[in-house]
Amino acid sequence: MSTKNAIKGGEFIIKDTLPHEIFTPEEWTEEQRMIAQMCDDFIAQEVTPVLDRVDKMEEGLMVSLLEKAGELGLLGLSVPEQYNGMGVDFKTSLLATEHLGKGYSFSVAYGAHTGIGSLPLLYYGTEEQKAKYSGKLATGEWKAAYCLTEPGSGSDANSGKTKAVLSEDGKYYILNGQKMWITNGGFANLFTVFAKIDDDAKLTAFLVEADSEGISLNPEEKKMGIKGSSTRQVFFNNVKVPVENMLSERENGFKIALNILNIGRIKLGAGVVGGAKDAIGDSIRYANEREQFGRPISKYGAIRYKIAEQAIRTFVTESALYRAGQNIDDAIEAYVAEGLDKGTATLKGIELFAPECAILKVAGSETLDYVVDEAVQIFGGMGYSAESSVERAYRDSRINRIFEGTNEINRMLIVEMVLRRAMKGELDLMGPAMAVANELMSIPEFEEAPQGTLGAEQAALKGFKKVILMAAGSAVQKLMNTLSKEQEVLMGIADIAIIVYEAESALLRVQKLIEAKGEDAAAIQIAIVKTYFYDAADKINKLAKDVLNSFAEGDELKMMLMGLKRFTKLENINPKENRQLIAQKLIADGTYSL
Repeated sequence: MSTKNAIKGGEFIIKDTLPHEIFTPEEWTEEQRMIAQMCDDFIAQEVTPVLDRVDKMEEGLMVSLLEKAGELGLLGLSVPEQYNGMGVDFKTSLLATEHLGKGYSFSVAYGAHTGIGSLPLLYYGTEEQKAKYSGKLATGEWKAAYCLTEPGSGSDANSGKTKAVLSEDGKYYILNGQKMWITNGGFANLFTVFAKIDDDAKLTAFLVEADSEGISLNPEEKKMGIKGSSTRQVFFNNVKVPVENMLSERENGFKIALNILNIGRIKLGAGVVGGAKDAIGDSIRYANEREQFGRPISKYGAIRYKIAEQAIRTFVTESALYRAGQNIDDAIEAYVAEGLDKGTATLKGIELFAPECAILKVAGSETLDYVVDEAVQIFGGMGYSAESSVERAYRDSRINRIFEGTNEINRMLIVEMVLRRAMKGELDLMGPAMAVANELMSIPEFEEAPQGTLGAEQAALKGFKKVILMAAGSAVQKLMNTLSKEQEVLMGIADIAIIVYEAESALLRVQKLIEAKGEDAAAIQIAIVKTYFYDAADKINKLAKDVLNSFAEGDELKMMLMGLKRFTKLENINPKENRQLIAQKLIADGTYSL
């Protein structure tokens, strides 16, 4: 694969990236900004005024909102023009998802329809299948849902019990089984259903029309949050599915599910960034309006700390999101240039960056959880009232750590996917890991930090990456075949990798901003990066120490802990001053303005 930036998924651990090699949100084109504005306008005009009615599940309301979105083209952004879509690139679809991410339950319905609901068909369907269904889904005439989870199979999706048996005349598959937690289940016209044919080891996917005889639904689930999102159990009782409605090949369903989940994960990362920015805006506006002891609470350091930290976490997650989005676009372009069709190239491009998709799912969902939790705290008693926007945001946020594979599963996947690629020879982790091991046993060479405002952070990043290599390398060596069972170790290494990916992404973004506009124009963003790195050094140190103490001992442990101390060393800054600077900027602007 040849591309202007030929980095592979997971390779950020061992390969340096230069600022000009990444895409940053400062570089959106006018056309992309117009799409974002259209999404903002839609939420403001169509969704926000009816949020209470949406949460009460007013009959037909969510359906009508999706249809209005379809009329604007918002349901067909990723769909090729030949199927009534707009055919935008991947990062533009992420941008739209971000700006629709402040739509609460609508965002969930939208994401399920345009993502897991429509994309299996788009990427795996035959031309006849796409001609029949994709156009209807792109316009909103039909709605889509994705039926994978069962009462006994959640994270272990391939253990599902739903069965498909070929009819005697060979014209139909007879489907029997039960699916649960099906988003859009109450109004979808088309289900993508996963089942096992006969005694197959792996799932097969089917396109099933919702009005087929034998399909029944349980009542709507009563949920903690996303109350306006339709969530139903779906039952299949001798449902006849035409053989031509098998999606892709027999037993390819599990692969379809995994690849579509990769897309769902990074798109969830985009949606929660939009939700976080919206909650920060609410926090700032309330802090500016609410007075205590004779002045707005935005004047107090405790509140400013919260607003600054909300902004720091959102900024670094956003930086990582669009870095990965561009990497995926570059990979897709390269695969197309090699002769693959666009659908296959898109799947391979996203699959290549599956570790980053998992990183963004975890990082994004936990960023939003932090932001909305602090938003409720800033609102105080009003934040606990159902009349405040942040109360709904707090409840709605919680599902994101469970959606698209739990954060625990995704953490373990991050490490497993990277190690698997190393074992296959697709990533050279062994060489750099051995170099770090040799460095631990030699006299330390103290290199001068690169010049520039962020030179110390640039040097620290190299040390952070050495921590991943040291921890993962020694874990593989010591635990070998039992590593997959050492979940605490895997999750600790994953957390280090997540912090490092976000740290590097924010650093590169701000370096690029400095090159374009100068240090004065980037003062707030510089403060964000310096503060994030300052905290990251201690977090990485603690995480790695816990990992190493889990399996190493004696002189080897002492040596690695000494190396860890060196690899996480970073010059002191004044974090209070930096957070004040960040908060004052946002408070003065009255919203999230980075």
